[in-house]
Amino acid sequence: MCSSFFSISVVVVIAAAVIAIFIIIRITITIIVFIPTIFFFSLAHSTTMGNNLESGPMKRFEDCDCERSIITKTSRHKNSIFPTAVGLTRVLLSPKFPRVEFNIACRDLVISGSNRKPSTVVHVAVVDPREQYLVSQASTETVEANRDPLFLTGVTFPPEYPASPETLVKLTVYDVKDKSRETSVFLGSATFSVADLLRATDQRLTLNLRSSDGVCAGGSVVVSRLRMGEMEEADMDHITTDTPVCVCCSLVCESSSHACINRENCLATGPVFKNPVCKVYRFQTLDSKWMLVREQMEECTLSFSLPKQLLSLYIQEDATRVQELRELGDLSPHWDTLRKEVITHYGGLVSSYRDTLAELEKITGPSFKPSCCKAQKSLEFIPINLHTQRMMVTCPRKSDAAYDVVTVGAPAAHFQGFKNGGLQRLLSRYEAEKKSFSTAYQCIYYSPEHTAKAQEVLTTMGLLQPLISSLADQLLQAAQEHSRPGLSQALKNLADKTEQFVHALNDEMVKSALLALHAARPGFVSQTPAQGHAHPGQHHQHQHHQSQDSSPGTGSPGQKKQLPGHSPTMMVAAAAASAESPAVCNNNVTEAQGVEDGEAGGGQDSIPHHKEYDEEEWASDRVWANVAKSLNCVIAMVDKLQEQDNNNREPIPDQQLADVITSHNPGDWKEQLRPPVARLRECVVDVVERAKRAMTFVLLQETACSVPQGLHLQHRRDVVFSQALSALACGFIMRLSAGMQDEGFLKQLHLVGVLAQFESLLSTYSEEIGMLEDMDVGISDLHRVSFKITEAKTDDLSDRQPFICGRRDHYTVEVPLPRLAFHSLPEEIKEGRPLRVFPVLFNVGINEQQTLAERFGDISLQERINQRNFDILEVYYKSLSEKMPVECLPCFQTHSDVKELLESLRQNVVMKKRKNVEILWLAGTICRRLNGIRFTSCKSAKDRTAMSVTLEQCALLRDEHQLSKDYFVRALDCMRREGCRIENVQKNIRCRKYAFNMLQLMTFPKSYRPPEGTYGKVDT
Repeated sequence: MCSSFFSISVVVVIAAAVIAIFIIIRITITIIVFIPTIFFFSLAHSTTMGNNLESGPMKRFEDCDCERSIITKTSRHKNSIFPTAVGLTRVLLSPKFPRVEFNIACRDLVISGSNRKPSTVVHVAVVDPREQYLVSQASTETVEANRDPLFLTGVTFPPEYPASPETLVKLTVYDVKDKSRETSVFLGSATFSVADLLRATDQRLTLNLRSSDGVCAGGSVVVSRLRMGEMEEADMDHITTDTPVCVCCSLVCESSSHACINRENCLATGPVFKNPVCKVYRFQTLDSKWMLVREQMEECTLSFSLPKQLLSLYIQEDATRVQELRELGDLSPHWDTLRKEVITHYGGLVSSYRDTLAELEKITGPSFKPSCCKAQKSLEFIPINLHTQRMMVTCPRKSDAAYDVVTVGAPAAHFQGFKNGGLQRLLSRYEAEKKSFSTAYQCIYYSPEHTAKAQEVLTTMGLLQPLISSLADQLLQAAQEHSRPGLSQALKNLADKTEQFVHALNDEMVKSALLALHAARPGFVSQTPAQGHAHPGQHHQHQHHQSQDSSPGTGSPGQKKQLPGHSPTMMVAAAAASAESPAVCNNNVTEAQGVEDGEAGGGQDSIPHHKEYDEEEWASDRVWANVAKSLNCVIAMVDKLQEQDNNNREPIPDQQLADVITSHNPGDWKEQLRPPVARLRECVVDVVERAKRAMTFVLLQETACSVPQGLHLQHRRDVVFSQALSALACGFIMRLSAGMQDEGFLKQLHLVGVLAQFESLLSTYSEEIGMLEDMDVGISDLHRVSFKITEAKTDDLSDRQPFICGRRDHYTVEVPLPRLAFHSLPEEIKEGRPLRVFPVLFNVGINEQQTLAERFGDISLQERINQRNFDILEVYYKSLSEKMPVECLPCFQTHSDVKELLESLRQNVVMKKRKNVEILWLAGTICRRLNGIRFTSCKSAKDRTAMSVTLEQCALLRDEHQLSKDYFVRALDCMRREGCRIENVQKNIRCRKYAFNMLQLMTFPKSYRPPEGTYGKVDT
């Protein structure tokens, strides 16, 4: 009996052990497969597969301590903006496998113990078959109160992570109880492989939902690969009588030829855009057809590369300025002290820029600056949250369409703050104070226009001097080759550039600056006809009082006279005269004596009409005139050589021919031209040196009377301009890539230029006033930028990065294209013609702060900005209509004429209407009609920008692609709830919530309000 009992006990223990092991295995499997899904979806289903697989779930910024998080080192990205936590296992997928996209529907869903119809959402995850690791992929929108929901949001795989036949997809269905609190109940899940979907009949799978323990749950899920066509009968049968009309649309689309664009392989944009986020939707049109809509959002590498280039240019320009100040020579003690002070402050600015550049060089990882880092000093030159977004629309029997927009945070100096306002207010106050400072520092007051003129003169000299030298070499080369056509062409080019050079310097401000510099030399003694000697300081006072009556460079019409040879007409006449005048060009050598003698009688009219001058200023004017006279001698010599050559070609007796050959050896053309060409070069170099010193002294006076405030403002302006230029370059390259095959756009590009329309949603209240003032100046400064298309040296991505050259008064952005793309462009663009940009800004505040501004504050800033930029837009359209036929502009379904749209915009700009967002809609429509570049901004390009971009996209679907009116609101909710913009929020703050609260949204225009459950109090 004991033996029997013992045997039974052993059997029971063994059975219990087996059952325990089985339960443990079952629980382990459940944890591995199911718990990660719940974990990921409880985090509001993370970002898209592209971001998850690349860097894993990103660590949330603790207490928004961006200074600490920006330098957090991880095993993957050293000094990355985003610290990387333990990364998700990357799924190894076949790159040659065709793209797979699918849509989802559910049938016969039931809620256990309830007759209520569920509000359903489906979460999609991908399982790596080798690692058994779950990766959150996407989510559908929520369809409320429906047992048979059809979802508009489809599932797509990013191009860098395509699906393979072995890829397992897990669908988890939830009943959403409370959107705002994100509470939901698990209804069931189903798993399938991509191979199963492709092998299925009509590439459609019907899968029964199962509970967490593997038992069949009520209902099923239908997965269909997207393909283009009419609604099928299966879809029609699937629509039950209790399905709302707005839910009955199912798009079936073929996706293989319309996959998300991989711009890394695009000829024009390869190295610029990266990390795409793709979303796909299906919507019904008015005629019961079906359209496929894709969103694609990408980061732009220019967010960091262009600011770093700009910082290098700032450092180079300011270091050069310091060197030029040192090279001014001896100055009186007063001016020498001011020079040292200015050099010290410039040194501080250069040092600060070098430190910032060094910090930026350390940063790797994501190519955008998140919104929570907008006030970080080391990132102040980087644009906030710069992304591109493209909506691609595919309709049956219609050509595909794409609509682009650039989203970026308002270009502003967030680190420096807005306590005293933004650039517009600060610059206005600075100019008013500078007049009083100029008296205290004994300086001539130079207006911003004169300062800009001084910068322009320096830039022009820097460009034309090497060009004139190069053209002189070409002239000598043509003379050596005895090429008459080459000689004539080289002479024509040399004369044109020399005339430009002389005209650039024929300015009263240049000559008055020379006088002021001479007066600042040590031991200068003021002399006038009525006064022999005066104290040196009196000259400063005299010049200052004179500047109060008339700014530098101004005078009565009778005082302004042309220097000999300064006018193109006079240049030509002088050339003919100089050919006959041995006093000017004698024995093939230019003589200064001719100038001195020629100017003795009437030369005083060419000198600036100041009461004081001496022999040095006489010499300066002689040098000015010598450039023109030297060119005349070169022209005369070329004419002489060509005349001799013509005489040699005439038939003459044999005896005389030998004498001619002996006395006129044709091989000495170059030697005869060398002396006048050398003299021309010497005169140009002399003029450049004198004018450079004069303009440097102008800038010294302008800086000295405002140190350090002026350089602080320059720093702020540099910061804002860097952010604005990065966004502009990003938009230009995106627009160029879209228009490479559009002959009308390319013609418009080089004939007129491109419109860049910035839409701003900032309020005119509190700190955002300062942001708007910064943004206004930054966007306006973009008129100093031009673009140039070049041929890349190689097809390597490093040789195709945009490159900036120039200085603060004008920058050129060179965009290299591969050989095939470059040679497909018009000749004018290939020749390097500068491509102009016309920036315009329209602002309408929409939040609760704008409500306060409109009722209790001041919105005059917004009104001035809109009116001024409307005038610019009107001028651009006038220029475009004069040079381009209307057929070259893009065609739209809505046939409103651009003139009518402009007139409507004019009326809205002057209309006193609160939160008149129609201004933004009209400006955006006009921009697209004129082949322009669209930008949308708010404080961080995250929340209000998301509302604007999604609204514009749905409006385009309605107006241009006949989106059914029953689907407008639902399409808007889909894009805001599950589209690219909510992914942008996730990338910035690690939370899928727009930073709005209920009270704020009550003041928003209705069309700018997000759907329930997508907003809340978050740390931005």
